[in-house]
Amino acid sequence: MMRAILVKRNDPRSDDDRNELQMNELRELAGAAGYNIIAEMTQMRHPDRKYHLGRGKVEELSQIVTDLKPDKIIFHNPLSTMQIYNISETCRCETIDKFQLILEIFATRATTHRSKLQVELARLEYELPRARAVVSILKKDERPGFMGLGGYEDSYAQDIKNRMARIKNELETIQKDNESLRAHRHSRGFSLAALAGYTNAGKSTLFNALVDENVESKDMLFTTLLPTTRSLKVKGRDILVTDTVGFIEDLPHWMVDAFKSTLDEIFLADVVLLVVDSSEQMELIRKKLLVCHETMWDQLQEVAIVTVFNKIDLITDDELQEKMATLAYLAPHSVTVSAKTGFGFEKLKEQIQSLLPEWKRIKLSIPQSEEGMALVAWIYDEGLVHSINYTNTISIDFEARDKVINKAISLANGLS
Repeated sequence: MMRAILVKRNDPRSDDDRNELQMNELRELAGAAGYNIIAEMTQMRHPDRKYHLGRGKVEELSQIVTDLKPDKIIFHNPLSTMQIYNISETCRCETIDKFQLILEIFATRATTHRSKLQVELARLEYELPRARAVVSILKKDERPGFMGLGGYEDSYAQDIKNRMARIKNELETIQKDNESLRAHRHSRGFSLAALAGYTNAGKSTLFNALVDENVESKDMLFTTLLPTTRSLKVKGRDILVTDTVGFIEDLPHWMVDAFKSTLDEIFLADVVLLVVDSSEQMELIRKKLLVCHETMWDQLQEVAIVTVFNKIDLITDDELQEKMATLAYLAPHSVTVSAKTGFGFEKLKEQIQSLLPEWKRIKLSIPQSEEGMALVAWIYDEGLVHSINYTNTISIDFEARDKVINKAISLANGLS
């Protein structure tokens, strides 16, 4: 297992609890990436332009590296290319920041062509603004004449832009295919629900329990990178439920943009199940809910959200009620469940059903014939049948989407 030292610079006026929450998240990220944490270092100060930490603190870090011989130094704070270079040179150890660590995790979890493209796009989005500094470092001893670096820099940046353009075009093609598939699913009578939430909230465990599936779920960040979709029947209606990648605080725009096609699984859903870990501290739940809403807000103003307070088997009823009451303004249509025990699933399904796009209900008379029986079978596949009576004709009472009802009426009239 790779060994790492974790480092975080805290702003002088920052909140101690928030700083500890962020440091704990860095620990979890490092663990998810497979690192064994052998030391930690923090410093309270304004950022230094050259080293991010103070020069003396970097020298102290260098001594720790000499003594402990880690494989990597991991900073919580975003670092410039020059800061990474300066720290790496001083400490003689590879240095990365939190977002590079997230990219490492994503790279190891990417198993499909689409997810691999998304990871590469995120890496290039991260690298592009740093292109000039990277070339300056790599070529600092090769400066032939006045402005000799210009060609290197322009070529390197242009190569990145060209590769990004090719990846975006390919992802757009995949996205169009996915949108066509969603439109087809809707036309077939399926409603769409997506599980969303802060990473490690228990989405995959809840998904497994709801759809009786065996998707990987661990006590680890970002176990779900590739969205997984399975069917679920709720009160007679067919719903396609998708488990999606988790959110994280300060997720940069370039990473959100790279994973747009994954997040669209959330944005294009009829209902979003926003999962939270109710066993965590009140303030931590609040911060995570804020992160989720900030990530989704622009895209989800027309989509119904069900807030799922998960892991209620780990806290008392009084604690749960206090948290739900305090966080009500961030938790629309809240329900309580335990993905581990299955408690609350029926109420969750009732809440999902109440927020699905409304179906119309009609009674239809269909001739008794082979074609009429075929139409009845089709209605059973596409809608929800409440009653059916066979006399000289077939009288069927059902509800379905507008398209299904209109087609059923048209076909029935054609048989008369």
